Amino acid sequence: QVQLVESGGGSVQAGGSLRLSCAASVYLISMAWFRQTPGKEREGVAAIDRSGTTRYADSVKGRFIISREDAKNILSLEMTSLKPDDSAMYYCAAGGPWRLGSRSSVPARNEYEYWGQGTQVTVSS
Repeated sequence: QVQLVESGGGSVQAGGSLRLSCAASVYLISMAWFRQTPGKEREGVAAIDRSGTTRYADSVKGRFIISREDAKNILSLEMTSLKPDDSAMYYCAAGGPWRLGSRSSVPARNEYEYWGQGTQVTVSS
C-alpha cells in the first residue's frame, strides 16, 4: 500500500521560507504538491515527473521549487518569499501523469491516485 507522509509545515512571517517534505513508502514516478483552504478547491502548486520535468502554478513561480530524491523516496517543496495567500493545508500527491512535457500546468487533482494527510502552512503578515 502506498503511503505518503508530509512534514515541515508551520507558521512563518511574510517573506519567510519553509521546506516541506513528503516521504513515500515506495518509489513513485509522478508526484506533486497541492494546497487547500477552507471552502476552496484543492489547487495544484507544483508537479514533477521521473525525468525531473516540473510544472508550477503561476502564483508560485519563481518562489517555490519542487524536487525529488529518488534514492530515499522523498519529495520536497522549497517555499520562499512566502505570502499570507500561501497559507493553506499542503498535500503531497502521487500516481499522476508519467510525463509532464506536454503539460502547460500542474495536472488536475483527479489525475493523482495517492494522497498524504497534509501539513499546515500559515503565513502571517
